[in-house]
Amino acid sequence: MVIEQFEEAATEGGLTKIYASILVDHESQKPIVVGKGGEMIKQIGSAARVALEAHFESRVFLDLHVKVKGEWRNDERMLDEINLQNRGG
Repeated sequence: MVIEQFEEAATEGGLTKIYASILVDHESQKPIVVGKGGEMIKQIGSAARVALEAHFESRVFLDLHVKVKGEWRNDERMLDEINLQNRGG
């Protein structure tokens, strides 16, 4: 997952906004992640939102999209960016 935009809650108990993309290698993988009628991405988003709200101790708005980026796992720059995000950088 790649964080596209992050807006931390301005006040305690406020709303943290996260806009993120789930990357897939092939167009054929996108419907699998989205699921029938959007059910799979809804489940992914709901589970992620619960974990994020516990982490940030605030309400979280999570906007997820699925993007096709072929060979992203072989893109050193993309992997570095994801690694930085995973370390909180």
